[in-house]
Amino acid sequence: MVERLTDQELARREKLKRLEELGINPWGEAFERTDTSATCREKANGKTNEELEANPIHVTVAGRIMFLRKMGKASFVSIQDKFGKIQIYISVDSVGEETYNVFKICDIGDIIGITGKLMLTRTGELTIKAENFKFLTKSLRPLPEKFHGLTDVEERCRHRYVDLIMNEDAKRVALLRPKILRSMQNYFDNKGFVEVETSVLQPILGGANARPFITHHNTLNKDFYLRIATELQLKRLIVGGLEKVYEFGRLFRNEGMDTKHNPEFTTVELYEAFGDLESMRKLCEGVIRNACQEVLGTTKINYQGIDIDFGPEFRWVSMAELVKEKTGLDFESDLRYEDAVKYAKEHGIKVEPHWTSNGYILNALFEEFCEKDLIQPTFVHGHPIEISPLTKKSADPRFTERFELYINCTEYANAYSELNDPIDQKERFIAQLKAKELGDDEANEMDNDFIEALEYGMPPCGGIGIGFDRLCMLLLNEPSIREVILFPCMRDEKPVEKKEK
Repeated sequence: MVERLTDQELARREKLKRLEELGINPWGEAFERTDTSATCREKANGKTNEELEANPIHVTVAGRIMFLRKMGKASFVSIQDKFGKIQIYISVDSVGEETYNVFKICDIGDIIGITGKLMLTRTGELTIKAENFKFLTKSLRPLPEKFHGLTDVEERCRHRYVDLIMNEDAKRVALLRPKILRSMQNYFDNKGFVEVETSVLQPILGGANARPFITHHNTLNKDFYLRIATELQLKRLIVGGLEKVYEFGRLFRNEGMDTKHNPEFTTVELYEAFGDLESMRKLCEGVIRNACQEVLGTTKINYQGIDIDFGPEFRWVSMAELVKEKTGLDFESDLRYEDAVKYAKEHGIKVEPHWTSNGYILNALFEEFCEKDLIQPTFVHGHPIEISPLTKKSADPRFTERFELYINCTEYANAYSELNDPIDQKERFIAQLKAKELGDDEANEMDNDFIEALEYGMPPCGGIGIGFDRLCMLLLNEPSIREVILFPCMRDEKPVEKKEK
C-alpha cells in the first residue's frame, strides 16, 4: 500500500529539494553549542537592554522551530531545546541575503543553529539577535496544531517523540523520573548498599505470584521465563556475602493493562543481611520521604486532588485488624473456615478452588473492603502465610513478618523478614506446587538451586520491593502508568475506516 502524502508533506519535500539545490545538507552535521535556552536566561537575568548593548553577550544555540513569523527582510522565530524556548530575531542586514534566503525555506519543526547576541524586545522578551544561521535538519511532517497537540492518550503514548515536542508535562516527567531514581540510588548507597544487576532470562518461575512471559533459547533448546521478580537471585547474593544489595530491575508479567499496570515495568528490590521487617520499614519510609523532598522540595503533595503528607511517621496496622474493623470477623481468633467462606460468598466474593484455608479469605476481604480507605501512607502487616511463600512466620504461624505500603488506595511496596529456613522454604514450594495443580497459574515453581543456596546458610535478612513506576506516578501527579513510562505497551492502532460514497 502506497502512503499518500498530504499537501503540507508534499510542500516540505519540495523545500527539501530546494535546500539540496542550494548546496545545503538538509540533514546537517555536528554543531557546537555554547549555550541553551536556560543558560541564555541565566546570563541575561536582571540586565536591561542598554546593559546588554553596552556589554554584548554572544551565544550559540540550537533547537527546533516552534513559532515562525516571516516579515519580508526580517523575521521572528522561537526555537525549543531540552530546557525550553527562546526567541530569535533574524534579518537580511544581520546574516546577509544568501543566508536569509536559506532561512526563508524553513518550516515549523525544522531544527536550526543560531549564533548571535542577547537583547530584550520592547515588551521585555529575551531574544537572540542572529548574526549567523545554520540549517541542521528538515522536518518532513508538520507538527500537530499548536493549541491542541496530541490530545488522545493512546496517540500520545504511541508517538511519544511528538508528545515530548508538544507537551511540556511529558518532558517534565521524562526529566524528573531519572532524578527520582538517582535520589533513591544515592540514599541506598549512603546506607552502605551495593547496586547489582541480575539476569532477565530465568529457567524457573519464582520470586512473586504472577503469570509470566515464556521465551525459547534455540541453542539450549530450552524455555525460559522473562523474570517476574529479582528476589531469588538477590537472595543468592546475600548467601554469597554481599550483605546489602539492591537492583532497579525491569520485570515482565503477562497480565492485564490498566492505569496502574504495564506488562513491562520497573521495581527496586533491596536486601539487607541481619535486617528484618522493622529495618525495611525505616528504609522504605526514609527513601520515599527523601526522594519527595529532594526532587519536589516538599514532603506534601497533591495527587489528583488528594493531599498526601510524607512528613509524619507512616501508620502501622495489621491486615487482620483492618478486616475486623470492616467485617467484624476476627481472623486472629479460632474463626471457622466455613464461616469465613460463608461471609465471603454472601458479599459477592468468588471463592477459588485453591482457597483451602482462612488466609486466602482474609486477603480477599482486605482487598474488597479495606484497600479503598488507605489514603495516607500506611504499612499493612501480618499477611497470611498462604499468600507469602518466601516470608518468615510470625509468632502466630498463620501469619508472616510482611508488610505492604499503601498510599491513596494503592500498593507501593512489599517487604519481608525473609525466610532463610531451607526446610520450611521447601515445604512452601511444595504447597505452591499443589496450588498450581488446583489451578493457580501464578504459583511459584520448585527452585532446588535456591533451596541449596539456603542450605549453605543465609543470615537473617530483611527485603523490600518498591514499585518504581507507581512511585513516579504519585510524586509527579500522573494518573496513568503510561505517562511515566516513555514507551509503554500499547494495543495495535486501529486502521482508519474509509467512508463509502
